[in-house]
Amino acid sequence: MKFTFRRSVVPRTAGQRLVRALGISASLLGVAGLFGLAGARVNTSRSIALGLYWTSERPARKGEYVLLCPPQVGAIEEARRRGYLAAGFCPGGYGYMMKRILATGGDAVTVDAVGVRVNDVMLPFSVPLVTDRAGRPMPRLRTSRYVLSASEVLLMSDVSTTSFDGRYFGPVSRAQIRTVIVPVLTW
Repeated sequence: MKFTFRRSVVPRTAGQRLVRALGISASLLGVAGLFGLAGARVNTSRSIALGLYWTSERPARKGEYVLLCPPQVGAIEEARRRGYLAAGFCPGGYGYMMKRILATGGDAVTVDAVGVRVNDVMLPFSVPLVTDRAGRPMPRLRTSRYVLSASEVLLMSDVSTTSFDGRYFGPVSRAQIRTVIVPVLTW
C-alpha cells in the first residue's frame, strides 16, 4: 500500500503574508544580533576588504585591522555631514570605522599632494583626493615627517583610493581603537 501526502495550499491574505515576513525579519535580526554579540562584524565600506570579520583580543599592532570610534575632530564631523560615515554609538554620535594600522609609534609620517609616506616609503592607494564625488573640496592634511608618539597610530585603507582615512584626519590616539578585527570571509 502506498501513501501519498499532499500539502494543501491555502491562499494567504496580505495580512498573513505581512505577519510572516515580519516574523522572518525578526528572526534574521535576532540571529544577526547574536552573531554581533559573539564578535562578528560585517564590513560594507570600501576602506578595507568587504566581508565578515571577527573581533579579537590580539594587540593593535602595525598591519592589524581595527574597529574604532572616530576622533571628535572637524574633518570627522564634516565627513558625517557629507555622509561618508554613519551615525552611531561612538562619542559625537559617530558610527564605527574599520581601518588598517599602517604606522605606529616612532614611525615618521609625511602627507602631501603626492600621497602618504611612512618612513619615506609611499603607501599604495594614498594619494589624497582634491574633491569628493560631489565636487566638494576634501580636507587638507599636510605634514612633513611627523613622528608618531607611542600612543598614536595612522589608520589607512590598503585597498581603496577613495577611503576617508588618515590622509584626511591624521593620526589618532590608540584610545580610539575598540578592538582588532580578523578577516574571516572577504571578497
